[in-house]
Amino acid sequence: MAKVSRLFESDLGSFIPGLAGSSCAFGVFDGLHKGHLSLIQHALEVAALEDLPSAVLTFDIDPDELFRKEKLHKLCSNGERIARLAETGVDEVIILPFTRAFAALEPREFLEQVFQSMPAVLHVGCDFRFGRKARGTVADLTDWAHALDARVCSHSLVKEDGVPITATRIRDLLCAGRIEQANQLLTRPYSFTGMVEPGRRQGRNMGFRTANLTVPASLQSIGEGVYGAYALVGEERYKAAVSVGVAPTFEDATATCEVHILDFDQDLYSQPLTVEFVRWLRPMKKFDSTEELIATVMGNIQWCRENL
Repeated sequence: MAKVSRLFESDLGSFIPGLAGSSCAFGVFDGLHKGHLSLIQHALEVAALEDLPSAVLTFDIDPDELFRKEKLHKLCSNGERIARLAETGVDEVIILPFTRAFAALEPREFLEQVFQSMPAVLHVGCDFRFGRKARGTVADLTDWAHALDARVCSHSLVKEDGVPITATRIRDLLCAGRIEQANQLLTRPYSFTGMVEPGRRQGRNMGFRTANLTVPASLQSIGEGVYGAYALVGEERYKAAVSVGVAPTFEDATATCEVHILDFDQDLYSQPLTVEFVRWLRPMKKFDSTEELIATVMGNIQWCRENL
């Protein structure tokens, strides 16, 4: 597990020991997908070849949290992102504070603030931008590094089926219910964690008790529908049937995430619950009768029991 070093605004412009002389991958890394893992792997390979420490440099938040908060749909929380980065095999994960003042720095000022201690090799994607209004380019970064006897390795975006792997591409797949393709690009099941709160309680009376999950809108990238999934309760992993979105059969329904955990009958109120999505089963629909609703849901649960 990597050392995690969290910097503060007062630390900017200071010498950062874990950064100096390292082979370092720099990026936001939302979702830590296959393309991100490739960039970090390049940093690890150079570190091994040249006997350098390895590092990842990232921000404490996604920059879009400041500038596009209303439209933001992240693939994982900041805490999950940093925890996963710490498991990639690098020696250190260095976290920069991303504030409005930091974002307002001109490219040259950005470099002066961040790179008082320069990596030996800095790895970035070929589309990397930085500084005020993203004016800084890889060419600017390369010139700056060269003057400090360091080098920048700009890596092409990894492609799958001829199309670059990006967080936006994965979000689009999730929104369309194409969960298996999204999971392939993520290299793991897409998941989110929320708190269990009391719901409508209709499921309890119909034979399929559900946990009503409250998840911040910024962490819900997945489209409406019913899914085969896994629910993580503590250290245990259970099969689950999950509905995401509005249940149109009920007049008082609101947007929600309801999780039926197979072979589970414990109270989870006010506890965190993680859901890993595996397969899209059907769209949300309005049923003509309670009997039709029950039969359909029981069929979804049976599919999960037999196929997960």
